[in-house]
Amino acid sequence: MNSIKNLLVIAASDGENLKLANRFVSLGEKMGADPELLDLTKLDLPLFSPKKHTELGIPSAIKDLHTLMVSKSYWIICAPEYNGSIPPVLTNAIAWLSVQESDFRSLFNGRPIAMASVSGGGCMEVLISMRIQFTHLGAQVVGRQLASNSQNPAQDSSINDIISRLLQMNPLKV
Repeated sequence: MNSIKNLLVIAASDGENLKLANRFVSLGEKMGADPELLDLTKLDLPLFSPKKHTELGIPSAIKDLHTLMVSKSYWIICAPEYNGSIPPVLTNAIAWLSVQESDFRSLFNGRPIAMASVSGGGCMEVLISMRIQFTHLGAQVVGRQLASNSQNPAQDSSINDIISRLLQMNPLKV
């Protein structure tokens, strides 16, 4: 595999999904990539609302996050299932990122994204919700996803396969 220097592994929790994200980073390095970990829970992001956006403008933490994400062509998102859907920290980040430019899709449009989850249940609701949201935003979502829990832990072979599939994709020019 060619050396890819622009892989971002995003953790949308500071629990099991952060551990999973770290496994993606470790195995990505072994596959010749140079992944960077982004823990969304460590960012000080205000709760998005149109009024805050209008009154406050774009907070510096969001500008820094946007700059980082623009610089990475490939993303892997590790997120737990919260109440049958996407965790608030990820939804909030997406909301802020979508108002960075005049086209709300521009950051996501054509970008290859892979998804993974560790949750107490089956993870399918969060994976389906993320797939719907990221495809709506124009991303290319890898067909294979990783769903794991304590009874069905993530296997290195599955993580390697997802990374391999992701890195074979080409970002679309839109």
